[in-house]
Amino acid sequence: MPVSGKLEVTIKINEMPEAQTVENGWKSFEIDCDGQLITATVKPKVWKKLEDAQANYPEWVAAIAGKMGTATEQGFVLEQPNIQVFERKPKEPQAEGEKKEQKLPMV
Repeated sequence: MPVSGKLEVTIKINEMPEAQTVENGWKSFEIDCDGQLITATVKPKVWKKLEDAQANYPEWVAAIAGKMGTATEQGFVLEQPNIQVFERKPKEPQAEGEKKEQKLPMV
């Protein structure tokens, strides 16, 4: 007998999507994930997280999570999307003498 589960999708982006304003100021945008077009519609408060990241961080990553909704011709609609934004700190290049030693497993 199968066990019940919950399917959630998380999509990571690092650039501002082009959005269209729909009713009540909500923003709708599409994300191309390996040929699948994911459509998400978010509240103005949630969209502001992306705008703030674009304005305040030189590099950032956003995780957009939600439920897989209605199938479309080229993908699906992301239901109840929520966005978390993280500042991405650039990695500092290591000097040649500072390269970390690679530890080999004990045999």
